[in-house]
Amino acid sequence: MKVVLQNLTKKFPNRNKKEPGEVIAVNDFTFEIPDGKLIGLLGPSGCGKSTTLNLICGLQKPTSGKIFFGDDDVTGLPPENRGVGLVFQNYALYPHLTVRQNIVFPLENLKGKDKLTKEQMNEKALEIAKLVQIDHLMDRKPSELSGGQQQRVAIARALVKMPRVLLLDEPLSNLDARLRLQTREEIKRIQKETGITTVFVTHDQDEAMSISDMIVVMKDGVVQQIGQPQEVYDNPVNLFVAKFLGTPPIGVYHGTVSGEKLLIDGTCVLDVPGAPDGEVYAAIRPEGYILRDDGPLCCRMSNVEVMGRDISIVSTHPACENTAIRSIISAENRVADDAETVRFALKPAKVYLFDRTTEARIPFAAD
Repeated sequence: MKVVLQNLTKKFPNRNKKEPGEVIAVNDFTFEIPDGKLIGLLGPSGCGKSTTLNLICGLQKPTSGKIFFGDDDVTGLPPENRGVGLVFQNYALYPHLTVRQNIVFPLENLKGKDKLTKEQMNEKALEIAKLVQIDHLMDRKPSELSGGQQQRVAIARALVKMPRVLLLDEPLSNLDARLRLQTREEIKRIQKETGITTVFVTHDQDEAMSISDMIVVMKDGVVQQIGQPQEVYDNPVNLFVAKFLGTPPIGVYHGTVSGEKLLIDGTCVLDVPGAPDGEVYAAIRPEGYILRDDGPLCCRMSNVEVMGRDISIVSTHPACENTAIRSIISAENRVADDAETVRFALKPAKVYLFDRTTEARIPFAAD
């Protein structure tokens, strides 16, 4: 089911009496979610991603704009008539009901030609339970399940009616790190098997990038960039997107472009053909550093973190905004722990320039 958001805007009254007016939670959001794809809505807390989800499912009405499921305008439809499945952050399971009863519950509310017999409801519940691999837990209560199992029950309950659109609101935030990894792999598998158009809301960029077909990066209710995860990571349109995506975080330096050369702290560190002269932010991905004795970028060494196949050199630089710079290099390299400084050359494709005023990307020929 294709979902189209057309100039979607949501405003709330400002509760701060010192600043009367309205708060814009979602600002003129236009986007087409392709049929059968998993889309990640990504951004920091308060960016408008959960509000967007609530607008899609009908829990909130837009101030302006329209929402289409396929060719159907669902803007004014109540949630129960939209054919959506919603999975909450806190599972929202009925504690007094078994797993089977929790999954069956949405089917009990079907009426008319859609009404099912008890046997049909149990068959559907078992089918979905097998899909999410909890069919051996059908007679347990939620209190007898782990967090990951409870989340699967919530997903099964959302899927049992085979909704036109599946909406997931930070479904992994309450799980530990290992379980989050396992569950996000399961969500991707289930989405592929069912082919249901899915919107996944998260503030965790690793989650969004690992399972989404496309990501939408938001800030203060405004869409910053839309694209395939790797494309957005490799080609951020502004400084916010560059800083928000990536672990360890990108290193941001105060620099200057002069004569198509990037200067950091007065030293030329890279040729930047086509870039105009002026003050810039120079952002360097952790994997963009090349350890070299004669490298032009000289940083003060802090320590070396062993990561297995890679090592992370932790350093500082007076022109860098980051408290610590983490440079990821191959573990085949050897770095003296007691060295005072470390020198790097830079990979042009992993260096981005941004306007110091607008923070918009400044292109240059990286090859």
